[in-house]
This record gives sequence, structure tokens and C-alpha cells, in this order.
Amino acid sequence: MDVLLIEDDVDAAKALRQSLNRVGNGGEFKLDIAYNGEDGLRKGKKNAYDVIIVDRMLPELDGLEVIARLRQAGVMTPTLVLSALESLEDRVAGLKAGADDYVPKPYELIELVARMRALRRRATPSEQSMILRCGDLVIDLLRQSVARGDMHIDLQPKEFRLLEYLMRHSGQIVTRGMLLEHVWGYEFDPHTNVIDVQISRLRAKIDKDFEYPLLQTVRGQGYRLTAGPSYIR
Repeated sequence: MDVLLIEDDVDAAKALRQSLNRVGNGGEFKLDIAYNGEDGLRKGKKNAYDVIIVDRMLPELDGLEVIARLRQAGVMTPTLVLSALESLEDRVAGLKAGADDYVPKPYELIELVARMRALRRRATPSEQSMILRCGDLVIDLLRQSVARGDMHIDLQPKEFRLLEYLMRHSGQIVTRGMLLEHVWGYEFDPHTNVIDVQISRLRAKIDKDFEYPLLQTVRGQGYRLTAGPSYIR
């Protein structure tokens, strides 16, 4: 499980990393740490995570503002607030900002891990809504159909899988390695231009003749599907 922890307490962050390594036998959890709100927001937009854990009180950018901006950018990664602020009003504020769960400090590790696993299960394809949206682009997973606005778009099976993966990580940068692994099933780069070809074909179908492009190439990093001009940072 790829986890982003946004926590300004260095000792607390390192302690949680050690605890997760112990609970997961060093393999279940991969923890990335950001020590302030701005860095956490940047990483949350750039990388794909299974769960994001956010401290409420952060330097540079408040934890709830981080969550709100991630949601505004189209990042729907399950997010859990971890905070010493535990009143009902604080919990409601966290959920209103877009958090999926709220755990007060001090916390029990066994409960935190259980909630993280539950959030990930909730986000798996079998449990998610069968409708994915990014701006005016919509995928119906049940009917295997794609539309942008009022226009139906015909995709080949591989193009559909590619778009589905990009939409599940909308607002985030998706690397070539991620696409090779999750769309093509490769664990290494076979030195092929298959991604470039499929991205080009997909872009021609979902962006051509529309007012603004959704599929961006991020030079030297990968690709990002955005919800429109107001979401581009």
C-alpha cells in the first residue's frame, strides 16, 4: 500500500514508518513523508497513492486546506485526518473539507491500520462507483462506454484501460512505469513506443475538436488527466 503521510513532527512521522514496517513485515506499506502542507499538496498531486494521511496543524498550509485543494484538483485518493483536535466540530470540518476519515491523536496503531486498509478496500475497482468522471469526460465501467459532453467516444479495449487508469488518478502525474505495470502488465520497460502511440491515439479521441485538452504530457515525468483549465496549477 502506497501511503503519503503529511506530518510536521519528524519523530512522530519516523515512528509511524517504523510501526507500519513492523505491522506489514516490511512489505505491505510504503510510506512517503511530507513535513509541511505545501510539500504534501505537491506530492499528493504529483504521485499516485492508495491512502493519504494528513495532520491537521501543518506549517505553510493547513491540513484541511491541503485536502480541499487536492479535491479541487481532481485528486480523489482516500484521505484520513490524524489530529489532536478531536471535538465533534473538528471532525465535521475535516469531513466537509473532503476527508474520508478522521482519527484523533493519540491513536492506537491497530485502529489506524484497520482504517487505512478499509479506505483502500473502499477505493478498489470492485467497490467504487461504476461511473468515473473528470470534468466533462465520463466513463461508464458497467456499459464500457465513454462520453465527453454530449459526444460518445469509441475506444479500443487497450485505450479504454489506459483512460480508466488515468481517470482513477486524475489530477496526478502518472509515470510511464506506472502505465507499463498497471495497463500493460510489464514489470520493466521493454523499450517500446507503445505508450506514446496509445497516448497519441487516446488524445486524438478525447481532446480533438473540444474546447480545451484534458490529457497533458508533463515533460520528463509522465502524463496527467485534468478536469479543465480551472484545475491546472
